[in-house]
Amino acid sequence: MSHIHPSGNPAILLTGQPAVGKTTVIRAVLDQLGTDVGGFYTREVRRGSTRIGFEIVSLSGESALLATTALEPRFAREVPFNEYRINLDAVEHTALQALEQARSAKKLILIDEIGPMEIASPRFQTMVLKIIHDPDLLVLGTIVKRPYPFADDVKKMPRVNLIQVTLSNRDRLPDRLLRDLKIYL
Repeated sequence: MSHIHPSGNPAILLTGQPAVGKTTVIRAVLDQLGTDVGGFYTREVRRGSTRIGFEIVSLSGESALLATTALEPRFAREVPFNEYRINLDAVEHTALQALEQARSAKKLILIDEIGPMEIASPRFQTMVLKIIHDPDLLVLGTIVKRPYPFADDVKKMPRVNLIQVTLSNRDRLPDRLLRDLKIYL
């Protein structure tokens, strides 16, 4: 790991181009760690070979549609993002509930991802800041590479260890992350 903050646990955030394999790296780490992890990840929703949306999946097994390009379903609280409609309730119920449970249990907290769809929710932003500011919490997550004001602020926080995922390092990263995380678990 390039640097570990001396006071408390690190917040390790993976970044990189879309579809480079950030979530795949995270899932490989989760498969090895077992049950000492709480939080959520996102996964694509496809119709055939076409991506039509994203789903939030909590590590306790709940899921909710985060965003879709389809005309249905309509969301009670939605905001547009490019060709997608973001379901704020999915962020504020499924993702926030998973993060709060992990935070109170002091587990390794998975946040996949801190991206434009999730940060459309001010409540999500507040929760991410609470987690990142707490040196007792060990964090593993992904964060959007493109410039976004909130994400750019998170990347600069002293506890954040930003790791670039590339095609050439993504297959080695799970083992490296496991070694680094086990120091703190």
